[in-house]
Amino acid sequence: MTNPYQAIYERSINDPDGFWGDAAADIDWTKTWDRVLDDSNKPFYRWFSGAECNTCYNALDRHADGGRGDQAALIFDSAVTSSVSTYTYKELRDEVARLAGVLATNGVGKGDRVIVYMPMVAEALMAMLACARLGAVHSVVFGGFASNELAVRIDDAKPAAIISASCGIEGARVIEYKPLLDDAIEIATHKPPRCIILQRPQATASLIEGRDVDWHDAMASAEPVDCVPVKATDPLYILYTSGTTGEPKGVIRDNGGHMVALKWSMKNIYDVDPGDVYWAASDVGWVVGHSYIVYAPLLHGCTTVMYEGKPVGTPDAGAFWRVISQHNVKVLFTAPTAFRAIKREDPEGKLIKDYDISCLKYLFLAGERTDPDTLTWAEEKLQVPVVDHWWQTETGWSIATNCMGLHPVPFKAGSPSMAAPGWDVRILDDNCNEVADGDIGAICVKLPMAPSSLPSLWNADERFKQAYLEEFPGYYKTSDAGYKDEDGYLFIMARTDDIINVAGHRLSTGGMEEVLAAHKDVAECAVVGVADQLKGQLPVGFLVLNAGAVIANEDVVREVIQMVRDKIGPVAAFKTAVVVERLPKTRSGKILRGTMQKIADGETYKAPATIDDPVILDEIDEALQSIGYSSARS
Repeated sequence: MTNPYQAIYERSINDPDGFWGDAAADIDWTKTWDRVLDDSNKPFYRWFSGAECNTCYNALDRHADGGRGDQAALIFDSAVTSSVSTYTYKELRDEVARLAGVLATNGVGKGDRVIVYMPMVAEALMAMLACARLGAVHSVVFGGFASNELAVRIDDAKPAAIISASCGIEGARVIEYKPLLDDAIEIATHKPPRCIILQRPQATASLIEGRDVDWHDAMASAEPVDCVPVKATDPLYILYTSGTTGEPKGVIRDNGGHMVALKWSMKNIYDVDPGDVYWAASDVGWVVGHSYIVYAPLLHGCTTVMYEGKPVGTPDAGAFWRVISQHNVKVLFTAPTAFRAIKREDPEGKLIKDYDISCLKYLFLAGERTDPDTLTWAEEKLQVPVVDHWWQTETGWSIATNCMGLHPVPFKAGSPSMAAPGWDVRILDDNCNEVADGDIGAICVKLPMAPSSLPSLWNADERFKQAYLEEFPGYYKTSDAGYKDEDGYLFIMARTDDIINVAGHRLSTGGMEEVLAAHKDVAECAVVGVADQLKGQLPVGFLVLNAGAVIANEDVVREVIQMVRDKIGPVAAFKTAVVVERLPKTRSGKILRGTMQKIADGETYKAPATIDDPVILDEIDEALQSIGYSSARS
């Protein structure tokens, strides 16, 4: 018998116009569309062409004026400053309207770009929505990003203004942003005429007369402005993601399709209702922050939580439980790396008992592959469904997930379940043919992609086609590798460049990491393929142990090597592993396996711009040298 998920999924694939046209009824439009799906200029598909709308109006004004004005829209919880601020929908709408007035007074209008270079503060969310209110295109750059990388984004986006702050706070460290911003503008060819600077109490920035505007002074005299209608196909934002050439790719998100898909996802995937408290523990610099801190919860009339802090150390591994309990959080969405950090510091989950988290209904994980051991630990400690779901910066929302508000299906550890409605996911070989169930291949999406996915790259249509569409004609290349089982469940094993070739056998490093993570003393792990003259590549494991583990490092290494041999077999040729204090990661928590591989192979490398702490690479280098590998660091 067909269940609701199957029926809706099949309709979304066979009748996308009808399916997404119905979903669009939940959005307020100033002008309706001529076509739901416009395929007149393939492969540049567009959703809701001819329609006009405003994203800020749908996120704030219609709730502020439609019965939710006094409901909390935003809870800003700063663990690093021990403060909490709450804004109702009316209060948030009014702040955003005045900030839009500040931008307009400083020359920002419809279609202009604005770079937002902010820490995790409420004003960052306001800045994004103020741009959307004016029809301007925001481009959020992670606060504290290196000057050279920020300069590259300034030159690509050519902003009419930059919104920034005097500083950010990372744990106990105050990081001054203004010197980084000034250096970036000095490096950049494009010189933005205005910079609006939020002065935080922890650091005071020096302002440049004629260019820099004090946020608080400007807001004190600002006149609010109304929402400006834009085309549904106009860009809402540009979000830069790392490119394989080293040049960032400007992923575009449109207004109409973005709103429709995100609004639909809140109930059907996350099972939240208007008025519920939803917390995405991410950063506005990343796509999760855009989609599920800022836009989706507000479009749905929820209360969104914005958190300035860490899962551990601010002050301890109970930080998340305190936020859930204090703010009555129904759904938590975070990255697996956050839970691995919590598990490492508090393996028994003792700190959970200090808080009443009975309000929590679901935990959603995404951002990197969720190993079954972390998933099982979270299920046991939280006693709620733990939903692994898979998506990308380019897609803006889930490609594969268990639709908890639509029709949950049985969970399978290691799988984000099945393709979400709107996504026709296929597993292909190098010749663009579908592979058999259970066989690893390239995970691709048959065109057209669902609403909210990128229509192209900023000012780079040819690069868009080359990067995503050329290798598998008629498909979007996700650059992830994995397989489908006989029930249609997807298993995302690795990035395609993390599939290693050992003596002619294509093996997933993700599969090996699953085995390592199952060891009771391993908190985190990574496996990379390193060059070998005889076998082509050999896997090397990196192990981070739980806090308080008393087992000798050599014993752990010996045991995990045997575990891989038992679970995967001698074909894996897994014979080398090393214990390290920590793994190199991006600031979003993704492990830098490619950089680790270069170190092991003795290739010249440099610290990626997105790395959390470059010193970790020296530690990895030393650990590899201790087991016989050398490096050539630049």
